[in-house]
Amino acid sequence: MSLVARTRPAAGEPEGALVLFHGRGADEQDLFPLLDAFDPERRLIGATPRGPLALPPGGAHWYALGGIGTPEPRTFHASYAAASEWLDAFVAEQGVGFDKVVLGGFSQGGVMSYALGLGQGRPRPAGLIALSSFIPTVEGFELDLTPPLPPVAIGHGTLDNVIGVEWGRRARALLEGAGAEVLYRETPMFHQIDPEFIREIADWLPV
Repeated sequence: MSLVARTRPAAGEPEGALVLFHGRGADEQDLFPLLDAFDPERRLIGATPRGPLALPPGGAHWYALGGIGTPEPRTFHASYAAASEWLDAFVAEQGVGFDKVVLGGFSQGGVMSYALGLGQGRPRPAGLIALSSFIPTVEGFELDLTPPLPPVAIGHGTLDNVIGVEWGRRARALLEGAGAEVLYRETPMFHQIDPEFIREIADWLPV
């Protein structure tokens, strides 16, 4: 299982990398415009990989739904392995080092960002962005919350009827309790991305 990704070159020698993972039923085109929004000066090489699974109702997916907070284990582990392999190869190819990599995503993509950035045995990135998402609980998957943790930007809609805002609040509490610096914003929106928070993240980006 290998991933397809769209890449956006840096304006010059890359100072790092920004990798964004799309939500359920979307593809690598969906968050591609956010690369420029987060990094308008193109200091970083950007990439948006496509989830490896094709599931109803269409589009690409990172895992089958197993309940909010608990992705279906078999599909999650398969995608986690594929995404880890792709990400490690991408970072090595760019020669930037994980301490210069920011991982982010929306919904399912945020779940994958948490997993790839905080999973047991994974290298620590420079930062994490999680939009309308949750930290996954999956049998056989372990988080590593030992310090130092990367800074995390969390955005969530208070009206989100897909992944309730309590999941964003729960992630914030867990990460802050483990010593992470968390930039947290709630917006009176549904399951969507707040344009104001995008601008805030652009100023916050830790690379």
